[in-house]
Amino acid sequence: MSGFRELLLLRHAHALAPEAAQDDVSRALSETGRAEAEAAAAFLADQARPARVLCSPALRTRQTAEIVLEHLGYIDTRHEARIYEATAGELIDVLEDHSDAGPLLLVGHNPGLESLVALLATGRSGECRGMPPASIALLRVPASGPIEPGSAELVAFWSP
Repeated sequence: MSGFRELLLLRHAHALAPEAAQDDVSRALSETGRAEAEAAAAFLADQARPARVLCSPALRTRQTAEIVLEHLGYIDTRHEARIYEATAGELIDVLEDHSDAGPLLLVGHNPGLESLVALLATGRSGECRGMPPASIALLRVPASGPIEPGSAELVAFWSP
């Protein structure tokens, strides 16, 4: 649709529980998570192909993105440290910094992602209904101007 660009927001798939003294960033996907990421890849294959992938540096998000990219093929992928533990406002800043790209796929975490979807679609971050592991929100935002609260249309929501 002209005048709009698409944002695909993917929460990482299920991760293993942390082991003793393991930092959160090092948590890997579980077998369930790997299957969820495969299912997410199948869903994304039927959507607009992202021009760029923005991924948190956490292991579980990188593994989720890698599984998706195995199905979609090569896409310019950038690891963005700001995505990890980001608020909805911080995630908007990340998306704005990559406005030069066409459709964006952002692979990140809750509560930031679910708050971002609510903020963009309704104008209020407290309206979130959750984003289960490996779920995807497809939003359409105006192509020109900044990304503003309430400016997006939630086109699709998918969950494994």
